[in-house]
Amino acid sequence: MKAPFKKHALAASVISVLGSVSGITLAQEQAGEEIIEKIEVSGFRSSLIKAKDLKKDALGSQDTILAEDIADFPSLNLAESLQRVPGVTITREAGEGRQISLRGLNADFTQVQLNGMEALGTSSSPMDSRGTTNNSRSFDFNIFASELFNQIDVKKSYSADMDEGGIGGTVGLHTAKPFDYDGFKGAINAQAGQNSNTDDTSPRIAALVSNTWDTFGALFSIAYSNRDTSEQGYNTYRWRPRDAQGSDISALSEDDQAAVNSGKLRFSRGSRYSLFNSDQTRIGATVALQYRPSTELSFGLDALYGKLENDRAEFHLQSRGSSSTALGCTGPDYDEGARYYCSALTNIEYNQNNEVIFSEWSNTALHSESRDQSAETEITQLVFNSDWTISADLAVSALVGHMKSEYEDNSAKVYLESFANMTIDYRPDRFYGKNTYIDGYDPTDINAFRYHEIDLLENYVENSFDVAKIDADLFLNEDSSIKFGLSYKQFKHTDNYLQTDNLIRSAWQSGDVDDVIDAANVYVNNSHERQSWLSTDVNAVLSDFNIDRNGTMSRTPNNVEEETKAAYALYDLDMMLGETTLRANIGIRYYETDISSTGLVNDTNYVTINSNYDGFLPSMNVAWYANDNLVLRASAGKNLTRPTLNNLAVGGSINTDPLAGSSGLSISSGNPSLQPFETLNVEAGIEYYFDDVGYASLSYFQKNIDNFIATVTIPTPYGETGYPSALIEGAVDENGDPQSVSTLYNVSQPQNLEDSDFNGWEAAFQRDFDFLPAPFDKLGTIANYTYADGESVHNILVDGQAVQVSRPFYGLSKNTYNLTVYYETDSWGARVSAAHRDEYLTQVETSSSDQDEAGFHGTTYWDFSAFYNINEKLKVSLEGINLSDEREEQYSDSDNRLYNTTLSGRTFYLGVTYSL
Repeated sequence: MKAPFKKHALAASVISVLGSVSGITLAQEQAGEEIIEKIEVSGFRSSLIKAKDLKKDALGSQDTILAEDIADFPSLNLAESLQRVPGVTITREAGEGRQISLRGLNADFTQVQLNGMEALGTSSSPMDSRGTTNNSRSFDFNIFASELFNQIDVKKSYSADMDEGGIGGTVGLHTAKPFDYDGFKGAINAQAGQNSNTDDTSPRIAALVSNTWDTFGALFSIAYSNRDTSEQGYNTYRWRPRDAQGSDISALSEDDQAAVNSGKLRFSRGSRYSLFNSDQTRIGATVALQYRPSTELSFGLDALYGKLENDRAEFHLQSRGSSSTALGCTGPDYDEGARYYCSALTNIEYNQNNEVIFSEWSNTALHSESRDQSAETEITQLVFNSDWTISADLAVSALVGHMKSEYEDNSAKVYLESFANMTIDYRPDRFYGKNTYIDGYDPTDINAFRYHEIDLLENYVENSFDVAKIDADLFLNEDSSIKFGLSYKQFKHTDNYLQTDNLIRSAWQSGDVDDVIDAANVYVNNSHERQSWLSTDVNAVLSDFNIDRNGTMSRTPNNVEEETKAAYALYDLDMMLGETTLRANIGIRYYETDISSTGLVNDTNYVTINSNYDGFLPSMNVAWYANDNLVLRASAGKNLTRPTLNNLAVGGSINTDPLAGSSGLSISSGNPSLQPFETLNVEAGIEYYFDDVGYASLSYFQKNIDNFIATVTIPTPYGETGYPSALIEGAVDENGDPQSVSTLYNVSQPQNLEDSDFNGWEAAFQRDFDFLPAPFDKLGTIANYTYADGESVHNILVDGQAVQVSRPFYGLSKNTYNLTVYYETDSWGARVSAAHRDEYLTQVETSSSDQDEAGFHGTTYWDFSAFYNINEKLKVSLEGINLSDEREEQYSDSDNRLYNTTLSGRTFYLGVTYSL
């Protein structure tokens, strides 16, 4: 049997010149004679064939997704496409994919590379329950139009020649290159869409033009889309144990009064109908230049631009009594008591978990909240690469790149206040409450409301990478080579925010400013399927009260800078064992990272703390090609994931007065001295490849993860905290003596804790049913299933004492599966897909009375796609996304209470593609 990927010196040089075997071009060169085969992918089945070949030829565990046609990558965005890969699950924003989890590890553990260099893209959610602004290391895939890319590689095993940083895996995004195509190519793709929750026609358009002239090639692509989105549903601010809080409960039975007064009943907070609307615009462009003066030398320049704009309008009708429940009073100092209101609880029903699942109220406080937010992400990238075959035995490649991501938002909220008679009912649907307004109360009546509050918020986040790499491949003989390389990476992160709440509230309360609502500033909001209410034109209100929503961002930003130097050596083997082929590599990577974290302490002192860490990462990968169809794989090695940016932030608070506060001398902050997560990865798998389209595979993976991070409180000498001694000058300890570097402080910050084990199974099957009689021989299926299991350690407070507990990894769904059934002929094709993930955890609370954890219930999303080729150049298509209008249900607490439920609607796109 001939080796499937023989590394002859000249073959390797051509492969490096052509870009590591792109999904569009396969290149081989043998015995000095250049044989280049260009295969232009067209259609779903063709993309599967090429992806299967790339998977088979990869030494480590890898999956690849390819564009079905020029400027035609499937799905709304890249996350939607990635969810079809075994082991990949996604989170969603506005009904489309945002972040991915890989083999059960959340998005922070997946490294993303754009055109060969690490990248970080930041966007946001309007929902607090989804984390609002992304200020971590996770990549937001919804920033980019999918049409800009022609290949995605998901590498699940690690090799020493790869950048460290992705314990979960590394996702490589590749834009098209001119030499991917033979001569001149062009295409334009246009679509119009409709969502069941909105009324607009959502346009999408993408175009690509490319040409080659002997030794030079140039390519340009552009993509634009605009869509209105609307998520609507019902949510709480979690549930809180409360007593009557001043409410009149005399109408209740004696037993019910006793239950309320015990303070053990949990009341839902907020209890609100909600709308999250957005006008989303996505723009992207790429430029690729390639120059090949000879077969031994090539140069490439890739430029990428992406922009995501969200103009959001958010509306809620919510309870705003004591702790945002329907309980309590509004006074007594509100307008000198003239507007003192207390609610009355007249009927109640609660379950065995002491959750109030039905309640009837009179005179309870309501707020109509209206929010106007603009959020914008902009990414730019420039990458220069070169490949040079110096001799028959030595090839060198180099890459220099710069990437920058900027996110900013501007938000204004206006609250209207009212008092209602109503019921709150969770009995018909535990995860979709029902509010009924009774006794003549009308939430659309302007006379029932008055102005209450205005809040402003601005955010700014910037991430940048500067990268330089050089790699060399020295061929020792026909069967082996040594690769070695150096790399330098500088990463900079900045985040800043400015928040101002309760603007002119006191003036309204005191009567200095009239709180009577101008009818021109409000309207009846009929967009929610279950309830209408009075909403506000936010900008009109700001104008009336001469409020400028654009602050000066006067807070000093938090900054984290990382500088990483790395070097590796890798021995690569490709040899015949009788009639079989053995491929393997073994290597080691050394890295050194220096960190500088700067931020505000006590909102007055600007502090910088420096730290560093280094280490070695050995790795080994083996693939045995037992015959033309059967491949056995195994890998082992170490990798790391760096701490999240929030955990590295130095900003926080220091209490230098031992008599102030319950904790005495204390520090609460991030921890720039954190060590990275480290893992020992072990994987073994078997793959069987069918002759044409398809394969079957089964693999086992295990990750032993060290240095898990959780927030703990530890008595620490001040001199070991890293903070400057100037911050405690003049301060005394509990004995009245001057403080020094040996003074003990209770330091609450993220710390590296115990180790955790993580393991799972992954199975995949892909097959054309060409063995069936016509017309069923055009059928095919793709199916995969992943089981993952693992827990991490968290410190929580129980009765004031710190206790370590184990919880599943954030983002871990134990069971996930994907299923696609397709039918494709030369002229038309169609497919339907399902993507399922089990419930998963997003948060563990350390000391909250509301909940001990939070997460999402499981989901199954159904999508549909079809095309018809009118002729060789013209194709029409139809796509259906989220056909079942799946509910996203977020739960609160291990007792599984409602946190947030939304529906984003079904989306359909009709499109046409014309190829030049």
